[in-house]
Amino acid sequence: MFGTPWGRAWRKAEPKSHYDVVIIGGGGHGLATAFHLARDHGVRNIAVIEKGWLGGGNTGRNTTVVRSDYYYTTSSRFFDRSVKLYETLSKTLNFNIMFSQRGILNVFHHRDDRAGWLRLVNAMQLNGVNAELLDREQTLAYCPILNADPNARFPIQGAFLQEEGGTVRHDAVAWGYARAADAMGVDIIEECEVRAISRSANGNISGLTTTRGDISTGKVAVMAASGSDRLCEMAGFRLPVSHLTLQAFVSEPLKPVLDCVVASSGTGVYLSQSDKGGIVAGGSTDVFTSFARRGNFGTMESVLSGIVDFIPQFSRLKLLRQWSGTVDYTYDSSPIMGLSPVPGLYLNCCWGGGGFKAIPAGGETMAATIANDAPHSLIEAFSIDRFRTGALVDEAAAAGIEH
Repeated sequence: MFGTPWGRAWRKAEPKSHYDVVIIGGGGHGLATAFHLARDHGVRNIAVIEKGWLGGGNTGRNTTVVRSDYYYTTSSRFFDRSVKLYETLSKTLNFNIMFSQRGILNVFHHRDDRAGWLRLVNAMQLNGVNAELLDREQTLAYCPILNADPNARFPIQGAFLQEEGGTVRHDAVAWGYARAADAMGVDIIEECEVRAISRSANGNISGLTTTRGDISTGKVAVMAASGSDRLCEMAGFRLPVSHLTLQAFVSEPLKPVLDCVVASSGTGVYLSQSDKGGIVAGGSTDVFTSFARRGNFGTMESVLSGIVDFIPQFSRLKLLRQWSGTVDYTYDSSPIMGLSPVPGLYLNCCWGGGGFKAIPAGGETMAATIANDAPHSLIEAFSIDRFRTGALVDEAAAAGIEH
């Protein structure tokens, strides 16, 4: 009467006793890596294990922004590769990820800030990434809803624009990769927590002990966001990482009023409008180390006051909900990707607040790294070894990227 019912998007797999590769973490990076391993490298005996539910970590706890406004060549090329992959990802996965390249406007509020933003724009252009510096009039013309009062607490002086940036539906990214990986034989195993990581007599990875049984494998990829350091300690080494809470908010729905992503350098607040009409907002992290996923009122007040300064009309909006995620930061605010000190253990973690935008390139490069047991050229600089050599990639200092 109602036609053929929809089938499952992916199988509810039971863990096998052995896999060629086990990926710990059922978020975007883990699923994308499994997909590329299966499609690009012919590795099909793969398990993605997740202690909770698929996409229930930071993949589902972000503000969905995609961009590549970085200073260093290493970062710029990697994140721009991710943007390019996002542009065709719906076709690649045969699943609508709702990518909207609406442009990202990064506003500055003091005339002396112009030199810093010009430096970043020049670096992006030299790295082959499209960027443009706008003056005050151009900024307000591009986004007329911004506070144009020259006597505002944070008066608008100009902005830099990356038109290729935008937003993506976060759960669609996870679901699309999961469905595509499952179709190639990858086992996706939810509610499966790792309790121990085993090593052979020569120090190589040999298997895992999980809440759903023991699994033997010679290759394990740790992609568990804020849980990655605990897993690495099981394997016998530590990550140079700390953990902070990052909050996000969404308002009641409105008719279309904001057709780009806007961010304020003065307050750290960033805004976009979702397809449902809600104003999605975020800001800086909480100022203390925590694994709590509830946030605090001090940060909430800071973000909401920044929104009112930025767009006074939004002062009458009611919040629909608030959520938080635990983000993991390294000393130089760049991720750790590639080989680990333990043979057979691979790392993709410590993304801070920037992991979602990196999912497609993260999956592509980590799949190549695992398949060849050598770091992909795009991620060589993100090796954990940089903390020994001092070859840091400090985007927080160079581009003001908080993560």
